[in-house]
Parts: sequence; structure tokens; C-alpha cells
Amino acid sequence: MAGNLLVGAFGFLVVWLGWASLGWPLIHDAPILHYIAWRILDGAVPYRDLFDMNFPGVYLFHLGVVRVLGTGDLAWRAVDLGVTGVAALLVALMAAPWGRVAAIGGALFFAAYHLAGGAWNAGQRDFLLCPLLLAGALGVVRWAERLATPAPGRGLGGLPALFGGGLALGAGMTIKPHTIVLAAALGVFILVRAGTRTGAPLAAFVGGIVVAPLAAGAWLAALGALGAWREIVLGYLVPLYSRVFRPADWLYFRWHVWVAILATLAVSVASVAWRRAITARHAVAMLGLAYGLAHFVLQRKGWEYHLYPLAVFAAVLLCAEVERARRPALGMLVAGLAAVVWLLGVKGAEAADSGWIAMKERRVTALVSDLAARTRAGETVQVLDTTDGGVHALLRARLVQPTRFVYDFHFFHHVEAPMIQRLRAELLRDLRARPPAVVVLWEPGWPSGGYERIAAFPALATWLEEHYVLARQGDGYRIHAKRHRS
Repeated sequence: MAGNLLVGAFGFLVVWLGWASLGWPLIHDAPILHYIAWRILDGAVPYRDLFDMNFPGVYLFHLGVVRVLGTGDLAWRAVDLGVTGVAALLVALMAAPWGRVAAIGGALFFAAYHLAGGAWNAGQRDFLLCPLLLAGALGVVRWAERLATPAPGRGLGGLPALFGGGLALGAGMTIKPHTIVLAAALGVFILVRAGTRTGAPLAAFVGGIVVAPLAAGAWLAALGALGAWREIVLGYLVPLYSRVFRPADWLYFRWHVWVAILATLAVSVASVAWRRAITARHAVAMLGLAYGLAHFVLQRKGWEYHLYPLAVFAAVLLCAEVERARRPALGMLVAGLAAVVWLLGVKGAEAADSGWIAMKERRVTALVSDLAARTRAGETVQVLDTTDGGVHALLRARLVQPTRFVYDFHFFHHVEAPMIQRLRAELLRDLRARPPAVVVLWEPGWPSGGYERIAAFPALATWLEEHYVLARQGDGYRIHAKRHRS
């Protein structure tokens, strides 16, 4: 009875939040990746012509979306809901042996968790990882279960499942390389489980893992992007960007729901341990939980969407003991899950009423109008922004930049590093060689700063003052036009 009520409550929450999400706009990070995909489709070479730290799997995903569905809000909404459905289905498959409440409740929890996060989490890279992480875990689980119960006619002993799991994890690595941590943990699990016959299982698993990274590398090599990608990863991403974090904002947004989630998880895991009923499926899900925590902590940014891997493995175990737990664990589970439903509802209501999303949409629309009045066909526009809407406006207006720099924050951290000095010099070289019609400076900087951040880049500030004049003070942005325009 309690299980049915909990499933019903999660179901109602998903329907309510899903309906409210239908009007979510394309916002925040997604428009930037759409812009990069549009530029690649137009002939630009990733990394060489577009300076960005994302891995190639992200571009391939957005290339598919932009090519097939376009860059509209509705298309992105359909993609996000589709990924949500696939991830929820895989949660249900992982939890299915523990009963209907475990499978359906876990799937609905994950869907509700995502929908409660708001429009800015739609299609985030860490969210896109979730189906791949679960598919990888499920492949290992199915191999382990076949190993434990051999049957006639199963000559391959679950090796295709291991290969498929590795394939999914390898695809995840092309989106976020942190996935290698889970792959390594599952590799150790395979070694321990296989005993003395580790050769074939490990070969199948690793063989699956390498397919997608090799294919992505071949794609970059064919485009002539491999050298530029290697320079960004080894020269900027690893030594510099990985050390940029926000200690003052370490607590993620609306974190209270995680108190209830973690407390309920603790009861669920303790219950199955008390019953001495931990299976390979439990063990793999717990490894997933450990990976999810590491995924969040190792990135050191504190962004809410970095919690998705933790959330998706939490979904597998959250309702696992509702149909099996003994008292008083059952009472604690029901109370904890009821608190999760309530807090996700509160979080979803807050996200639906988020004023900054509407503000960002207004600013993008206003900038598109301003650019239409100040640019001619074939002219370029340089945007100095991170994720506040400048590149989104370029996407809508189908305008390109005279440099390869999609963001401006590269120029304002670790400024004494030779790599940053080279990037600054490259920006100025390209601006002088191909002066844009206008330069758009957005007020918010990242990880800090406002309009005044330009003063920390004296050569850029001098060039801007000598050749451009403030033409418009918009809401949250400034447009600088050429002083002498032929």
C-alpha cells in the first residue's frame, strides 16, 4: 500500500513538472553548443576555428540535433524529454529484479529530479551521460548474473553484454572524460568477479570502451582538428581550466533535497546489508554512487548539473527496499521518500518561476534586434561573454565572430601563464586583421567581474577605445561600434 502511494505521488509529480516544462526555452549552455554545431555544419573546424573545451561527443550530439531538428525551442524540448525517458527506462531495468515499486519508483524519481531542475539543466552534458552510464552498468550486471547462473547454449558467457556496456561507457568518455573513473571501477569489479578467467571478459569490456573514443579521434583527424584539440586539452584544459573553481559557491543550488535523498539512500543500503542480500546488481549500483560523488567533487565547480551521475544511480537504489525492508526501516524509507517528493515539488515550483531565465530570453531578443540594426550582410560581431546570451544572439541572427573565441573568460584567469598570454595575443591579432562591425560586451563575467574586467586586459581595452565607440547601453550588455566605418 505504501509503495503504491509513493509511486502515485512520484507519478503525479512527473506529470505536473513535465507539463510545466513544455514551454522551457533553449537557454544557457545549450545555445552555445548549438552555435558551435551550426558553425561546424557551415565548414568551421572544431577547436581550430572554435576555441572550446568540450569533448567531441558533445559536438556530435548537437550536430545531430541541429541537422535533423533545427535550433528551435520545441526541438530541444523534445530531445531533452526523450533523453529523460531513456534514462528513466534504464533505471527501471536496473531496479526491476527488486520489484515493481523499485523499478517504477526509481524511474519516476529520476524524471522528477531532472524536471525539477529547471530549463537551464535541459540537455546538459552530465545529464546526457546518464543513459550511457546506466547502459554500461547494466551490461556489466548482466554479464555477472550470467556468470553466476550458467546455462546451456550460452557459449559467450555474457561477453556481448560486456562489450555493449563498454561501448556505452566509451561513448560517455567522448562527452565527459570523467567517465573513465566508473569504467576503471567496473573493470576492477570484472577482474574480481571473473576470478582466474579474466582474459576474455576484460578484453570484451575494454574492446567496447575504445570504439567511440577512436571513432571520435578519427573524426577530428579527418577534419584537421586533432592538433588543435590536443593543444586545448594539454595546454589549457588540464593545467589551467581544471584549477578554476568557485569556493564561495561550493554548495549547489537548492541543495536541501539532497539531504532527504542521501538519508533515504543510507536507509535503503543499510536495509539490504542487514538482510545480507547484496547482489552484483547492488554492488554495481553502489560503485555508480561512488563514481557520481567523485564526478561532482573532482570537477570543483559546484554546478548543480554535475550531480546528475549521482542522481541516476541514486534512482536505482532509492526505492529498492520498499517491498523488502523490515520495520522500522520501512517506516524510515516511506518518510524519506515522502520528503523527497515534497522537496522536489518545492524545487520544481521555484525553478518554474525563475526570473533569470525570462530575463536572459529578453536580453537575447533585444540584442538580436540591436545587431540587425547595426550589421550588414557578411559583417562579423565579436561577443565578450560566457553563457549570458551573447552567443545565443549570434545563433539566432546567424552571425559569426572574427576570432575563434566563443567565450571571454579564458583571458581573465591565470593571466601570467604563457598559454593565456598566447590566447590574448591571438585574440588581438585576429581582431586587428578582421575588425568586427560591433563588439558586444556583456556585463556578467565568469567566474567574477563585470564591465570593468576589460581593464585587466589593457591591450584589449586600448584597442577597443581607439577604434570603437559605445553605441548602445543595453540591459546587461554594451554595444561598441566602429569609430570610422566605411
